[in-house]
Amino acid sequence: MEESRQVVLEVRDVTMKFNKYEVGVNTLKELVVRAFKKNLKKKKFECLKGVSFDVHRGEAVAIIGKNGAGKSTLLKIVSGILKPTSGYAKRYGRITPLLQLGAGFDGNATGVENIYLNAAILGYTKKEIDAKFNDILEFSELGDFIYSPIKTYSSGMMARLGFSIAVSMESEILLIDEILAVGDMAFNRKCHAKLAEMREKGLTFLIVSHGEAVKKYCSRAIWIDDGLVREDGDINTVFRHYTEEMTKPVTPPPPLLKPAEEKPVKGEKTEKHKKHEKAGQ
Repeated sequence: MEESRQVVLEVRDVTMKFNKYEVGVNTLKELVVRAFKKNLKKKKFECLKGVSFDVHRGEAVAIIGKNGAGKSTLLKIVSGILKPTSGYAKRYGRITPLLQLGAGFDGNATGVENIYLNAAILGYTKKEIDAKFNDILEFSELGDFIYSPIKTYSSGMMARLGFSIAVSMESEILLIDEILAVGDMAFNRKCHAKLAEMREKGLTFLIVSHGEAVKKYCSRAIWIDDGLVREDGDINTVFRHYTEEMTKPVTPPPPLLKPAEEKPVKGEKTEKHKKHEKAGQ
């Protein structure tokens, strides 16, 4: 098999079920108390229903679909964060997930300390992180803030650091979940330029998105609908079909039935009769 056609992501019959509680639970205390009393009813919710596909080395694939279709859950299974109820997802090569920028950061630790912590979670050694530290710092543009605790960062600063770590480390497969709008306009352009550079180098992409901006990077799209693969193919064709489906006119709900006319009890008058009598007076 040619290197360009090597499978780097193999997803087979992935099914994911979650417990869905029929009784509302707002706090951990309520969960424990109700579970102890055995009155917390639950049923299984099937988020993914036997999803299968392959991604080859150097491909850039978009995962599209409406909210709640199972896209983000699928990406978490591919990255190894979640274990599917059945089926499997195999990865052949070093993977970097950009699922939630800043996830895994310690608020009390400095930016420097979090670089080492976050990169270690991604599977990199201290030696590898040392070699990339200056690249991360330069790309993030955080300056002296890198020595401040993360809890003092704005959400944009935290996103900058998380993105900088992910794109600066050497990986073969990049998983991206709706994070293509990072930081301010200037930094966002910088991020898109970096992703384009990584694509030119042949990095494999798997991107979850609603927007057509992914067309800049992807040539293939997988449409997930209600936990199933509805369509898998050329990104322009799949996006056209998806857009047509999403823009179909919504059927309005049936009108509410008018209440039945009040029938008088024997010897009594209805409100309608009373109004007529008053009008006559």
